[in-house]
Amino acid sequence: NGFLVSTWKMSTDAAAAATPATGGKAENFAFNADITQLMNLIINTFYSNKEVFLRELISNSSDALDKIRFQSLSDKSILGDAKQLKIDIIPDTKNNTLTICDSGIGMTKLDLINNLGTIAKSGTKQFMEAIKAGADVSMIGQFGVGFYSAFLVAEKVIVESKNNDDEVYRWSSDAGNSFKIEAVQDSDLKRGTRITLHLKDDQLEYLEEKKLKDLVKKHSEFIGFPISLWVTKEEEKEVDDDEDDEEDVDDDDDKPKVEEVKEEQKKEKKKKTIKETKSDWEVLNKQKPIWTRSKDEIKKEEYSAFYKALSNDWEEHLAVKHFSVEGQLEFKALLFTPKRAPFDLFEGKKKKNNIKLYVRRVFIMDNCEDLIPDYMAFVKGVVDSEDLPLNISRESLQQNKILRVIKKHLVKKSIEMFKEIAENKDDYKKFYEAFSKNIKLGIHEDSANRKKLADLLRYHSTVKGEELTSLKDYVGRMKTEQKNIYYITGESRKVVEQSPFLEKLKKKGYEVLFMVDPIDEYAVQQLKEYDEKKLICVTKDGLKLEMTEDEKKKKEEEKAAFEDLCKKMKEILGDKVEKVVLSDRLSSSPCCLVTGEFGWSANMERIMKAQALRDNSMTSFMVSKKTLELNPEHSIVKELRVRFSNNAQDQTVKDLVWLLFETSLLTSGFSLPQPTVFAGRIHKLIKLGLSIEEDDTAEAAVEEENKDDDDVPPLEAQEAEEMEDVD
Repeated sequence: NGFLVSTWKMSTDAAAAATPATGGKAENFAFNADITQLMNLIINTFYSNKEVFLRELISNSSDALDKIRFQSLSDKSILGDAKQLKIDIIPDTKNNTLTICDSGIGMTKLDLINNLGTIAKSGTKQFMEAIKAGADVSMIGQFGVGFYSAFLVAEKVIVESKNNDDEVYRWSSDAGNSFKIEAVQDSDLKRGTRITLHLKDDQLEYLEEKKLKDLVKKHSEFIGFPISLWVTKEEEKEVDDDEDDEEDVDDDDDKPKVEEVKEEQKKEKKKKTIKETKSDWEVLNKQKPIWTRSKDEIKKEEYSAFYKALSNDWEEHLAVKHFSVEGQLEFKALLFTPKRAPFDLFEGKKKKNNIKLYVRRVFIMDNCEDLIPDYMAFVKGVVDSEDLPLNISRESLQQNKILRVIKKHLVKKSIEMFKEIAENKDDYKKFYEAFSKNIKLGIHEDSANRKKLADLLRYHSTVKGEELTSLKDYVGRMKTEQKNIYYITGESRKVVEQSPFLEKLKKKGYEVLFMVDPIDEYAVQQLKEYDEKKLICVTKDGLKLEMTEDEKKKKEEEKAAFEDLCKKMKEILGDKVEKVVLSDRLSSSPCCLVTGEFGWSANMERIMKAQALRDNSMTSFMVSKKTLELNPEHSIVKELRVRFSNNAQDQTVKDLVWLLFETSLLTSGFSLPQPTVFAGRIHKLIKLGLSIEEDDTAEAAVEEENKDDDDVPPLEAQEAEEMEDVD
């Protein structure tokens, strides 16, 4: 800091010394810029991808064609001899040039100087101001910075242009300090612009037919004018034997003559096949932008053909949503739901979404993350805006606010499309099998649309059997006294159907939803309620079933009777459980383990333990305290109470408490911390049941195995008799 201050002081002192004491006139100086360096900066900074040059030049041609078409609406004679409005692309591999030619409005000499001589100058704005009408004239481009993208691939650019008000002029530059303009005599250009790019040595790939076709299909497929490519094809042709030599030297002008001879003499003379090279125009943008038409005019087959062209899917779409938005922001959109989920739907490195963004039918991007949320990445379609503001290179948007408006509409219409699918049970079954995870991810992530997405959820339940049920239907079937929606999470439907947590609920006739998809655990954390009814997990604390006065009185009596047993069991189990209480949810099982209302469930704990890159420090915070709930009406629990009241120090009670705890871990969905210890206990019980005496070696091995396990003590051998009695 001291150095900077002293340097600044020296500079200001020097400046003060250089300033004359008396006032004088200020002089004006122009900034000096190296145009070559500036051009290089503009070209390589504005465009991150060299291939966009073709998009820019085609878009400029489309603009020029739009202008002449607009003028011709009021005066047909303006089109003159060049009535066909088109764009031609001609690759020349011999001279390493690529030519883009259009029959648009063209430029005068003054236009060439102003538009191409001034960097980032555009005539479109002035044109729009002049007509002062919402005609079909694109605002993007004209010859501004879009034109200079040509220098990404070309070392020299030649522009020939003919406007109805002027002669043909040629503009040429190598992106240096200057450019040339000269009049062209005897040009075959009737009207429009011809741009010839002399490609750099390392950019010759843009002369390849396949490369050019791919670029036009990607960026300019829906331009409103035909784009034709000059292609060379090799064809097989039958010729007469006696004209072989003549055929070898025939040029293109004689080809029709060969055809005539072939037709006249095909029955009289023998034929042979030769290969012939032929050049012709091939139209590249045959697929029309159907979203610009009214949806009432479009047939299902047209939607299907467009979807297949857009997505490269061999199957038809499941549903389509065609709509337009008008107002401050105008755009048209066409959204499709596919029948199947792609295999890489949740792949991290894949493209974020399948929505293509167009501005006046010119492709802008297909990887805009702000256009549609991640959970709707399977939705395919196009968005075409009429007035979307773009930055100077068209590669990013200036105003995120506009994107947010588009995103809001796309999400709203997509959900409407899903609800329309839900009206057909068979179609929705296909949809839900493929994209249920996406809907649940939306529940987790999209708070604004959570209620709408909740209507799309479907689950198996204790009532519906094989059929899936919606939350709306569940609420419609609820009993009068039932206040909450009950659900259970688990590894599979087969596991949760036999869960002890469902016993009392089934007895009361309450329906329970089965949530067996791992993502259900995340979704239900955010979906707290539906239709003003709370979602209650039956494996957690907080399950309060409606009871009659007699049931409440009976529960109080049982609580008092089993209070000592609960305290003793808590003492035996220590910190393995937070508390031991009597259960409201069991009817046929002796006990179960429930988790805290706000911590992980047993299923969530299992899911988190399976994470390959999990944070172990997080686990210690989120693993919920366990509560052991006893069924006071079960014979095992009743007998334990009797045993304990007879002898408070009964070792048998202690051992059986551990066995009950470990079995309830399994039935409640937890994993055993030490499976071998549990297995050892079961083996000892089996031996006792079979009256097999433990030999000393085996006993020593078991004791050695359990030496370190202070929390889970082994069975005492001396109590074999008592255990036999229990057995």
